[in-house]
Amino acid sequence: MPQELGTRDRLIDSARYLFWQHGYAATSMADLLARANVNSGSFYHFFESKEALLRTVLDGYLRLLRPMVVDPAFARTEEPVERIFSILAGYREGILKTDFHYGCPLGRLALEIDPENRPAHALIAENFRGWIGAIRECLDQCKPRLARDTDLDALATFVLAVMEGGVMLARSYGSIEPFDHAVEQLRHHFRVLLAENPPASAGDGSRPRPTAPNKPPKRNGPKKPKEPRPSRR
Repeated sequence: MPQELGTRDRLIDSARYLFWQHGYAATSMADLLARANVNSGSFYHFFESKEALLRTVLDGYLRLLRPMVVDPAFARTEEPVERIFSILAGYREGILKTDFHYGCPLGRLALEIDPENRPAHALIAENFRGWIGAIRECLDQCKPRLARDTDLDALATFVLAVMEGGVMLARSYGSIEPFDHAVEQLRHHFRVLLAENPPASAGDGSRPRPTAPNKPPKRNGPKKPKEPRPSRR
């Protein structure tokens, strides 16, 4: 732990790492103090409890969402749907770099924290809403290509569910294959959505629907004279 950080920041960084690596319940006060290299008096000067430190960590995740997760992904491409998959690619990199030890810290805390701890769960939900909001930004940009009855909030939530489930499965299986399968199915879902609802015109920046070529009008030539009918005698 870098000593140039202030005591409070060292405690927050220690908690962020230990809660992610070992879980909230398995992290003891002794673990926190040892990693931050502070004594209990210093801890209680800044935080009234371990739970208060947890809430500060969750606040930090919310502040870091854009600069650490969303902005780097968006910088890789300007295409809205590909920005969604760029965010997911960042999680894939995290899984591989940590040899399948990586897990979404928010997903882990959401499963572990007691349901009665409503302040903590409210902050976790706020983080999830921020993540969903970033996906919704991408969906808003391609809204003209989607059916009018598409629920963009539900679709953005579905993307989050794919990410969380894919990360969890990859960690449990010790393989990137389940994550890749989930993401590829999501990509197929988007291909179907966009293919079934092509743009009506080029006004939204997309390719226009092909139109059938105009057929030339039929020309009326001179009428053929009728042959005289033979008379009977």
